[in-house]
Amino acid sequence: LGTLLAAAVVRGMSHRVDLFDANLKENPIDIVPVLEKTRPDILVIYEDGFNYLTKMCLSVMREAAFVLIREGKKRGCKVVIASSDASDHYSEYLGRGADIVIRGEGEETLSALLPAMEHDLPLDSILGIAFRKGEEAIVTSQRPVIRDLDALPFPAWDLVEMNAYKSVWISNHGYFSLNLATTRGCPFKCNWCAKPIYGNRYNSRSPEKVADEIAYLLEYFQPDHFWMCDDIFGLKPGWVKRFKEVVNNRNLRFRFKIQSRVDLLLEPDAIESLKEAGAETVWVGAESGSQKILDAMDKGTTVRQISEATQLLQKHGIRVAYFLQFGYPGELASDIEATLQMVLREMPDEIGISVSYPLPGTKFYENVKAQLGDKKNWTDSDDLAMMFHNVYPTAYYKILQRYIHNRYRIQRGLMRLRQFMRRPGFYSGDFRKVSSMLIHIPITLIQRYQLKRLSHSHA
Repeated sequence: LGTLLAAAVVRGMSHRVDLFDANLKENPIDIVPVLEKTRPDILVIYEDGFNYLTKMCLSVMREAAFVLIREGKKRGCKVVIASSDASDHYSEYLGRGADIVIRGEGEETLSALLPAMEHDLPLDSILGIAFRKGEEAIVTSQRPVIRDLDALPFPAWDLVEMNAYKSVWISNHGYFSLNLATTRGCPFKCNWCAKPIYGNRYNSRSPEKVADEIAYLLEYFQPDHFWMCDDIFGLKPGWVKRFKEVVNNRNLRFRFKIQSRVDLLLEPDAIESLKEAGAETVWVGAESGSQKILDAMDKGTTVRQISEATQLLQKHGIRVAYFLQFGYPGELASDIEATLQMVLREMPDEIGISVSYPLPGTKFYENVKAQLGDKKNWTDSDDLAMMFHNVYPTAYYKILQRYIHNRYRIQRGLMRLRQFMRRPGFYSGDFRKVSSMLIHIPITLIQRYQLKRLSHSHA
C-alpha cells in the first residue's frame, strides 16, 4: 500500500513508473527480468510503512532489500530506499550500494529528491535523507510529517496484478480483501512500540475522502472486505460517526476490520457506529492479563477495560481479536497465568501471540540494549526469539505460544459442547471445534510438562 501511494505521487510528477511487486514473488532476484525490460533510471525500493511487521526490521526483509540494491546497481540504476529498517540503519544500506536513504515519511521527500537526482543538483538541502559525499555519510534534517493527508493521491492500484491477489485470497479465505489507510501515526506511548516513519503525531484523512477511495475500489476491483491498516482507527473525535453517515448515505456496502484500543472503544457510541459502518472484526492490543505488566509497558489501559470492550463488541456482533505479548521484563509465571485466564474467560474470536521485541528508538530497547547479543533481529515473523535476558529461555516462549493456542482451542470446543447440551444441533464448524478439542488435550499435557521442565532448568 505504501509503495503504491509513492508510485502515484511519482507518476503525478510526469515520470514513467513501473512496479515490481515483491509480495507474490518467491525470490527478490525475480526483479532481474523487470529491470532488463523497463531499464529504469532510478530504482526506488519502498517498504510498506503501514505494516507492523516492517517496524520489526526482519533480517529476511533486509537481505531481500540488499539483493534489490545489488541488481539495480548492476544495471546502472541510481537506487533510493525508504523503509523502517533503512531509517534506523541507513549506514548499512549506503554501505551495500544504495545512493540515497529516505528517513521517515517518503512522499514529499521523493517529490523533492527526484528532480535533484535528474539534474545532478546538490542534495544537502533536501530534508529527510541520508547519502554519501565521498567517504562521509551526510544526514539531513528530519522532514515534518504530512498533515493534510487528503492532499495525497489515491494509491496507484492500477499497477497491481489484481487478479493474482484475488485468486490467492479466495482460495485461502473464501473472500477478497484490500488494504486501506485512513490515518498515519499514533499519539500513545506504549514504551515498546517504535514509530520510525510517522512518529507520535496522529493525522487523519477525512471520512469523505476515505469513502471516495472505497467507492473507487468497489467499482473497479469488487473486494468483499477491507483491512483498515491504521495503528489506531478513528481516534479523532466524531470521525467514526461521520464515516458511518458518509458510507451509509452513499449506500456503500462492505465489511472491514480495524485495530483499536479498548479505552477508545468504550467511548459513547463508538462500537455502535463501527457496527453500522460495517465493522466485522476489531483487533485490540490486549497484550497482557496482568495489570502490573500493562503498567510497566505504559500501555494506559486496564484489564477491566479489555473485558468490558470485549463484551460490548461481541454483544453488537463484532468479532474481537487480541494481540498478546509475552516475555516483557518483569513478567513472572503468575503474570503469564493471568493472561491465559483472561483469554479463557473472555474468549476473543482470534488471538495473535508474540514475545517482546526490542525495537530501536523505544524506551524498552534502551532498557535492554546492553543485553542484546549478536542476534538483534528476528529472521522472520515466526522466529519468536528472546533477544535479551529474561525469566525463561526462547524455547519456553515458543512452546508457550503453542500452549496458549491449544488451551484456547480446547476452551472453544468446551463452549460448543455446553451449547449443544442446552440446544442440540451440530454443524460442520461445530464438529471441527469439538474434534480439535479432543486432539489438543493430550498435546497441552505434554506442553505443560515441557514448560515446567524449562522453567525449572532455567531457574
